[in-house]
Amino acid sequence: MRLFSMYSWNRERHVLSAYSYKFLGAPWAGGVVLLVCVAVAMLLANLPLTAEIYHNLLHTNLSLNIGYGDHQWVFPKEMTLEKAINDGLMVIFFFTVGLEIKREILFGQLSSLKKALLPVIAALGGMLAPALIFTLFNAGTPAAPGWGIPTATDIAFAVGILSMLGDRVPVSLKVFLTALAIADDLGAIVVIALFYGGTIEWGCLLIALLIMLFVYWENRMGETRQMYYLVPAIIVWSLFYYSGVHSTISGVAMAMLIPMKPRFSKEYFRHKCVRLTEEVMDGTKYQEDFPNPEQRYYLRRIGRLANDSVGMSYRLEHRLSPYVTFIIMPIFALANAGVVINSTEYFDLFQHGAEFGYVGLGVFFGLVLGKPLGIFGASFLAVKAGLAEKPEGATWKMLLAVACLGGIGFTMSIFVDTLAFDLPELIDRGKIAILMGSCAAALLGSSLILLFSKKQATR
Repeated sequence: MRLFSMYSWNRERHVLSAYSYKFLGAPWAGGVVLLVCVAVAMLLANLPLTAEIYHNLLHTNLSLNIGYGDHQWVFPKEMTLEKAINDGLMVIFFFTVGLEIKREILFGQLSSLKKALLPVIAALGGMLAPALIFTLFNAGTPAAPGWGIPTATDIAFAVGILSMLGDRVPVSLKVFLTALAIADDLGAIVVIALFYGGTIEWGCLLIALLIMLFVYWENRMGETRQMYYLVPAIIVWSLFYYSGVHSTISGVAMAMLIPMKPRFSKEYFRHKCVRLTEEVMDGTKYQEDFPNPEQRYYLRRIGRLANDSVGMSYRLEHRLSPYVTFIIMPIFALANAGVVINSTEYFDLFQHGAEFGYVGLGVFFGLVLGKPLGIFGASFLAVKAGLAEKPEGATWKMLLAVACLGGIGFTMSIFVDTLAFDLPELIDRGKIAILMGSCAAALLGSSLILLFSKKQATR
């Protein structure tokens, strides 16, 4: 009976592992985890038993006092758990985004003028239109700095929804939206760097730039060991943190300096792999069961050889992406989506005042209306002017539907919201509008895709 129970348990464990692996590998899995974390954060922030614990935990001081007496140095300055997530963990998110942008610029959808022109123009239109709409609602009010909130697209949610819709959307439009979201991320990074930093400490920034020049020189000299890039990256992060330029920008900057060239060439890999494989498979030399200790040694060498025959940039992107998707972004959502809702006025988009402006309307219509109009309008003009080509097999109706999904601005929009405002009321109103606008954009885009694909199928 016990053996049967153990067999059943092992079988169930393997089945659960297979389902877990399948779930984690799905393109929409990251979006589902984020949605769950948003719901959990909202509950933690508003339930009487957890609200105080939740907010106290986020404001826990993590700074270290180094020194003695009156000669103490606080590092990092004003560091709370919430700030450690937004200024620390999110650096890894931006670092991974930087690696992805670099790969797409060098070898992917942004690697040539012909490939890049349409998604880049569409991304620019998708940033300018929502910024304009937000400004029309909030010009001259304390909410005016929030114009950057509705300009971003959340690639995890947008691409995840497209994947769930299957073959209803042409592959060319999926590629278009992915490239657009990457270009959009690059635009958001520029906006954060230029408009949402503090007072600049030029000394710290100059030292950081000198270190980055040294890393660039290392790259040019052919250095391929990770330690010589990751240690400077940590130092550059701390210098950016104290410089006034938002520290997450250091992640993108350092990502651009990571070498893509592998340590070993194709010829060297082939030569060494043949020799090591011969050592492993030499049956006359090793009579024990496979693999014996010496064979394991050669197998490990083959593993290291294969690892170093892939560029460091690819390796880091591959290793970090699951952690970013299923750990860092969910933690960010848990820390930032917990809006305290004291009354239903938070859900009133028309709620405004002398100190609030029309934050809700600006963000909501910026995402739901500005994003699709900007993306579609810029794409239409670029194609008609002969600057770019319409995605193969796509209709204008379907492109408009996909453009609506560009209004899902969750992660980056919430991040900009926390940078744009100082008043907690403004931050919370912005977050509520982001959640409402992103949900509306997702529903609108999905509905239009289903409608247009159904009409096309009946013809």
